[in-house]
Amino acid sequence: LLYHLLWSIVDLIYPPYCAGCDKPGSRWCEACENNVQILETHMCQTCGDLIEPGETLCERCQNEPPPVEMLRSWGVYQDPLRKAIHKFKFKNDLSLGETFSRYLLSLLEKNVWNIDLIIPVPLHAGHGQARGYNQAAMLAFPLALAADVKYSAKALRWSKETSSQVGLTLNERKANVKDAFIADSSIIMDKKVLIIDDIATTGSTIFECAAACKNAGASAVYGLTLARAVYVREPERQENK
Repeated sequence: LLYHLLWSIVDLIYPPYCAGCDKPGSRWCEACENNVQILETHMCQTCGDLIEPGETLCERCQNEPPPVEMLRSWGVYQDPLRKAIHKFKFKNDLSLGETFSRYLLSLLEKNVWNIDLIIPVPLHAGHGQARGYNQAAMLAFPLALAADVKYSAKALRWSKETSSQVGLTLNERKANVKDAFIADSSIIMDKKVLIIDDIATTGSTIFECAAACKNAGASAVYGLTLARAVYVREPERQENK
């Protein structure tokens, strides 16, 4: 409540504009919220990727089960949500973390995972230095406050230098972040952990974070992201070049 109040005071001092359409009066307007394609049906039970009606698991999760119990996202990564996330991530619109954490809270309450610890995907030292803040943490912290769950920004860290994931294929993404994280067993041991990020594309980053948490003794690992990029499978990607 206090965190929300603080951002409300900021809004009074600096009247907000909608991050999706630039309309004055709110950080994120009702019209833009209604234009988000919510992910509710036809999803893989494990990773949350879109699948054909009647299926339960995507081909990837059937062939190579990921180290998360479940990964879920609020909406499809397309405008106006994509535009809003871009402002949140690259234009210092930090208030959107509190705004969008409410959607993650609704997902958490819907899935009833009984989480012990909420962790953001850590900021990569090389990729995030210019930004100066971790957008995943800006979502995870208010979520933890609202859900009354312990929060830790120190439980997970990068263990090596990696390239940016932007523009990489599925296999390239997996290889790029393979064994890229280390988790602190003194914080994570025997905990049900929830990992937070802004966008899931192939899930590779969250899966590697989850693997690190499992290696550190987590009893279960779940993932939530604000948006999900509709995954372009490899044959389609090649045809579209």
